[in-house]
Amino acid sequence: MTFCLAIKVSDGLVGIADTRVISGSENITARKVAVFEQDGGSFFLMTSGLRSVRDKVMTYFGERVSEQEDPFDRLFKVANAFAEDVRRVSREDREALEESGLRFNIHCLLGGQMAGDAEPKLYLIYPQGNWVEIGDETPYHIIGSSGYGKPVLDRTLKYSDSMPFALKVGCLAFDSTRISASDVDFPIDVVLFFRDSRRMVEQRFEKADLVEISEGWQERLRASVANLPSAWLERFFAGIDSGVPQELRDISRRL
Repeated sequence: MTFCLAIKVSDGLVGIADTRVISGSENITARKVAVFEQDGGSFFLMTSGLRSVRDKVMTYFGERVSEQEDPFDRLFKVANAFAEDVRRVSREDREALEESGLRFNIHCLLGGQMAGDAEPKLYLIYPQGNWVEIGDETPYHIIGSSGYGKPVLDRTLKYSDSMPFALKVGCLAFDSTRISASDVDFPIDVVLFFRDSRRMVEQRFEKADLVEISEGWQERLRASVANLPSAWLERFFAGIDSGVPQELRDISRRL
């Protein structure tokens, strides 16, 4: 499985991708995000799905970019070009994959800003080649293992948040996924796109780099649960009669 998260806030874009790839009985590390820079703009692509499909689509797209005479002037045109390569690989490989019991599967998060874009854009591209734009009301999307990281993002993230806040929340979403999903793990690749300067910054983080935020988050979660209002619990346990085992009465008193 994969964890790729892209966040859009007012100051720019944040991308986080894990690097674990399971191939048969082996766990390997592979990069799942690619950055492209052109005159007047730059963008990143994060992919999830069947590795052979991802690699072939990215190879075709990389060749397309290297051979084009004029750079992309709008990010939606990048989405359309990438979608064409997804459909090309689908025509070439889908039938053989399905005959072997494998599903043609690739999802992509595309983020950046080109010369003709008034602001940074973020798109989700599906295996069929169609795409949707990710807007301000729900300013993020996860591809791959999406369930474990959603709660912290849904409870805390807003479009108006700063880039550092978005990165911090994104790392917590990854950490929640890593704890619960054995096929998602460090190192992670982080990409930041700054709106005003149109700069793209990349950084890889190992587990040791984020151990402080991971352990601090866990300790604060436990402390927060312990400090939640407990009057309703006291009323519930007040009805326990004397026939209940001593251990349960001790729990009631502690709560």
